[in-house]
Amino acid sequence: MFRKVLCNKPFIRCFTNTSQNGNFVRMVEVGPRDGLQNEKQIVPTAAKIEFINKLSDAGLKSIESTSFVSPKWVPQMADHSEVLMGITKYPDVSYPVLTPNILGLNAAIKAGAKEVAVFGAASESFSKKNINCTVKESIHRFEEVVKEAKKHGIRIRGYVSCVVGCPYEGAIAPSAIAQVAEALFNVGCYEVSLGDTIGVGTPGSISKMLTEVSKHIPVQFLALHCHDTYGQALANILRGLDMGITVVDSSVGGLGGCPYAKGASGNVASEEVVYMLHGLGMDTGIDLNKLIEAGQYMSTTLGRPTGSKVSRAVLSKKC
Repeated sequence: MFRKVLCNKPFIRCFTNTSQNGNFVRMVEVGPRDGLQNEKQIVPTAAKIEFINKLSDAGLKSIESTSFVSPKWVPQMADHSEVLMGITKYPDVSYPVLTPNILGLNAAIKAGAKEVAVFGAASESFSKKNINCTVKESIHRFEEVVKEAKKHGIRIRGYVSCVVGCPYEGAIAPSAIAQVAEALFNVGCYEVSLGDTIGVGTPGSISKMLTEVSKHIPVQFLALHCHDTYGQALANILRGLDMGITVVDSSVGGLGGCPYAKGASGNVASEEVVYMLHGLGMDTGIDLNKLIEAGQYMSTTLGRPTGSKVSRAVLSKKC
């Protein structure tokens, strides 16, 4: 099924997820966006810019920088244009931004965005709570965004929320996840990130979900976005790696989560993922000490300890 899609859209599929040695895992850092979006304390724009610059210096190749959403719904992201225009853009780093609709996309284009992200959910209830539309309506909405983005030569990444469970509907069938993920892929997203939004996944449920989705989309175009609500994120990522996943979303310091998934905050900490991957002999291109420094910078800015166990362990040795 997906072979026809690949042949018809060579431009979209030019992005590679693996290195020549086959041991490279690309980390997508979502801390500046997903990590901060639910913080009640408004982080100064200058601090956000410094945070992203430190992440770039740590060797990350993809840093989700902000979200072009209405400040009415996500006040933390009100300075999206200033942040995107203010960061130091490394030539080998992508800085995707979330754009839920055409208005957001137009603002992102004006601010110089080169990559955007769109999102959907397989849960009707979550879709209505999160983006105020049905799943079908959301698909139509992101089709418009993708079409317009492609006119400007902008790359598009897709997200699917609640790939294991929904805070309102409970367990979600893998077939429903596959349907939304395939829709994102078919309209032109170069990659689809599968998010365990409330962190209820286990290696078993992640395996079932990936098995179904990979029937519709080649695994090299999939990413995992795991939350650690039940302490299963690293185990789930490891299962994903075993099944061919080579792209992992994470948030430095374990910052953030979804503002519409009550009680389910807790992205997997980037430090933990990098430590595990390096221990497995995998290449990430990331300097762990500089990553820890970036996470500590934002933790200090927020006035609380880091949520990363790896960071705490490393920093304790320096005391």
